[in-house]
Amino acid sequence: MTGNAPINVLLADDQPLLRMGFRLILEGEEDLRIVGEASDGADAVRQVRELNPDVVLMDVRMPVLDGIEATRAITAAGSCARIIILTTFDVDEYAFAGLQAGASAFLLKDVAPSELVSAVRVVASGDAVVAPRVTQRLLETYVRGAARPAPAVPAPDPLLADLTPRETEMLEAMAEGLSNAEIAHRYYLSEATVKTHVRRILTKLHLRDRVQAVVYAYETGLVVPSNPDY
Repeated sequence: MTGNAPINVLLADDQPLLRMGFRLILEGEEDLRIVGEASDGADAVRQVRELNPDVVLMDVRMPVLDGIEATRAITAAGSCARIIILTTFDVDEYAFAGLQAGASAFLLKDVAPSELVSAVRVVASGDAVVAPRVTQRLLETYVRGAARPAPAVPAPDPLLADLTPRETEMLEAMAEGLSNAEIAHRYYLSEATVKTHVRRILTKLHLRDRVQAVVYAYETGLVVPSNPDY
């Protein structure tokens, strides 16, 4: 995103009333523009290819192709579109699967209009994770549940060896759900320096964004669930 170019958004949901509601909210903002609507996952994949949106609001439960598979297809094709998964519950295995598939964030369907607008802008910027501590709670809950039948610790990813000690600290802090400002405060750094570290981490680990870094940290065992009472 550069200059004053609007953020182009694609709505993917099989419920027309929800799409209408999201459209009314987002089109009320000067910097947001709805470029298309899809009623199933396959159509969403096609429209992303044709319209090249910046952000996709993606429902997880849709006919023909669900939102998880649609997200996987979009990211596998190399699209730069940022995907926000829409869920009904904040701790939802579908939301976690969406993050694994390449989504940048997730939101509840009953999100407040101001939060929806903010989420689209944040995800389009690529700077931060939407509701980082909720994302952390989702990851910890799902990873803990998934680990019960197979408690073996995953083998370390060789790519982790490419990180400097400082970058490893940054990745662990990101996985805690800390924002750039909070990381900067903890390590007595400027936010610009933190952003530089984050970019280097994503490049070295071949990841799309911060959310993918958090998922990676849990999946590789760099970070383990910390609170059994979640």
